[in-house]
Amino acid sequence: MREPDRALSPAALGDAGFRADHGVRYAYVAGAMGNGIASEEWVIRLARAGILGFFGAGGLPTGRTASAIRRIRAAIAPGQPFGVNFLHNPVLPAAEDELVDLLLAERVQEIEASAFIRATPALVRYRVSGLSRRADGGVAIAHRVMAKVSRPEVARQFFAPPEAAIVERLRRAGAVTDEQARLAALAPLADDVCAEADSGGHTDRRVAYTLVPHFRRLRDEIAAATGLAQRVRIGSAGGIGTPDAAAAAFMLGADFVMTGSINQCTPEAGLSDTAKDMLAQADLPDFDIAPAGDMFEIGAKVQVLKRGSLFASRANRLYELYRTLPDLAAIPAETLREIEERYLGRSIDAVWQETAGFYAGRAPAELAEAEANPRKKMAMVFRWYFVHCGRLAIDGRADQRANFQIHSGPAMAAANRWLKGTSLEDWRRRNVDVLADRLMAETARLFEERLEAVRLRAG
Repeated sequence: MREPDRALSPAALGDAGFRADHGVRYAYVAGAMGNGIASEEWVIRLARAGILGFFGAGGLPTGRTASAIRRIRAAIAPGQPFGVNFLHNPVLPAAEDELVDLLLAERVQEIEASAFIRATPALVRYRVSGLSRRADGGVAIAHRVMAKVSRPEVARQFFAPPEAAIVERLRRAGAVTDEQARLAALAPLADDVCAEADSGGHTDRRVAYTLVPHFRRLRDEIAAATGLAQRVRIGSAGGIGTPDAAAAAFMLGADFVMTGSINQCTPEAGLSDTAKDMLAQADLPDFDIAPAGDMFEIGAKVQVLKRGSLFASRANRLYELYRTLPDLAAIPAETLREIEERYLGRSIDAVWQETAGFYAGRAPAELAEAEANPRKKMAMVFRWYFVHCGRLAIDGRADQRANFQIHSGPAMAAANRWLKGTSLEDWRRRNVDVLADRLMAETARLFEERLEAVRLRAG
């Protein structure tokens, strides 16, 4: 007679090494949402519950991130898990170096690397400067990297050691030691790589069913070719807003799962109540694709909430104007008037003055190039709109709802449907740790139920 089944613990899902290395209860991560939406309160509450969350440093000044790190550290116990988001900045690469300087000064041991197309010197510096030799001859890693990627050519860089030429430049500059430069060839660039399927925010609209297995095989191929001892763990992100989705991710072989935009609809998220109310009402058709403001010129995309906002259509229109016109002066007068009145809420000249003032202090070379290149100037003016619309959603300007930029996707709608009729239907009761506990507990139950059903059918 078969012994009665024991209840599957949510702590048993995923990779045990992930839980041990990160000091967490679950193979679960609350991924960062930029501009402080993944707030100090968000990270603190998760850390106290033994759950890993990343502060949303993307788009914030270094000083703001510094104060957030110190506030988080003061509020949690030593050893409780937390990390900081490291968002690739193709427009202002010096900002990456500033962030790394801060991370090293504050001894931050964990980052979430996101939106990278290529590994940059700043990212490599963070990783390699934390390497040392263990007593047994192996490599000790003090600076852990979790990368969110959606493309195999990008994932490949994180599965392998950092590019030797970058490491050598850092060594010559004194940014890493000779010993660290040697050890760099013995460790992958990342400890964990999260396969990011169709998600809120930056997205390539990948499918988890193909992406996770593909990354697992690619990881194994690179490990065999390089002979690296460390096994890079593979996570699953994008579309995870219900126990069904999380269970599917674990069945695909994911070592951990990462939730994202569903955590915006929680009391701790640094987003306005107005925006949270909009998210809590979202259904599956209520999302759209728009240009990404931080990668405007190359046509990168983000997924945003469409219901209640005209941001997606307006952002796409600005990108079409950029793609087809030589400069701002070529915009038809009627179109220009609509953009100034309905999109920007001020004149193009006023936007340019604000933009120029920012770049004069941060990147004067970029400003000089824009003043000599009308198309670059147009891109910089249009990018202002994206920054402005993100701020509107955070601040909750109800009279400007039509311009709210809220990064989210269908996982939010699925979460709303899953929680309908429960104690968490109201977002004000969806604390980030409570949401994580409920999701993982129900995932374990569902996983067990469906495996048992298969056993029964098999006889």
